[in-house]
Amino acid sequence: MSDRRGGRADEHPERGTALHLALVLLVAASGAVEAISFTALEHVFAGVMTSNLALLGMAIGRGQATGVTAAVLALTGFALGAAVTARLTRRSGDAGTCWPAPVMFSLAGEAVVLVAGAVIWAAVGGTPGQTARDALQFGAAATMGVQSAAMVAAGRAASPTTYLTGTLATYIVRGVGAGRPDRWAPAQLTALMVGAGISMLLLREARGWAGVLPAVLVVCAILTAAAPMIRMRRSSDGG
Repeated sequence: MSDRRGGRADEHPERGTALHLALVLLVAASGAVEAISFTALEHVFAGVMTSNLALLGMAIGRGQATGVTAAVLALTGFALGAAVTARLTRRSGDAGTCWPAPVMFSLAGEAVVLVAGAVIWAAVGGTPGQTARDALQFGAAATMGVQSAAMVAAGRAASPTTYLTGTLATYIVRGVGAGRPDRWAPAQLTALMVGAGISMLLLREARGWAGVLPAVLVVCAILTAAAPMIRMRRSSDGG
């Protein structure tokens, strides 16, 4: 990552590390959301639209109305979340070594929606009816749309957190082909699995609490990304 003056984010170790950790937490959150979306809602993904387009095509080919509805809800929710975030962050610019305020506000909005979803999920004991499942599916996809668009708006200070195919490919190409592996890529790939794994454990052992995990992870990501900047401001004010 590089800053707007052309320097490397690594020149600011505290901020660079904080943002990398925040990205890892967001990836874990997306893994947790995907586990709930695919296994406990309508067997579609909340953030991987390539797969959902394939699932939509298969559902149409099989004549499965339920599958078509679920895929359309996910695609629509994701698109709406991304579009709203794009609107909110269109003038944020590329801050390089920190996430602009509009990006942080967008992530805060994602957290609010995830908290609302967790409340609904807990209220129905983790076994929502069809209407609640549709609403939760739409909301989950919307949060992933927000997160994806927010990371795009963050520019060089971020990377994809809802789909990691490109991250894996880049890690292999740069690591094997160029000898410059990204040391944070394995952490993100692991975080995706850990988030999904813990979510599945909660679905099995404490189903009503499963919705809390993604919200907590996103809130932790926001606090992690904001902490260095808050400390810098306090130091400046104190100086």
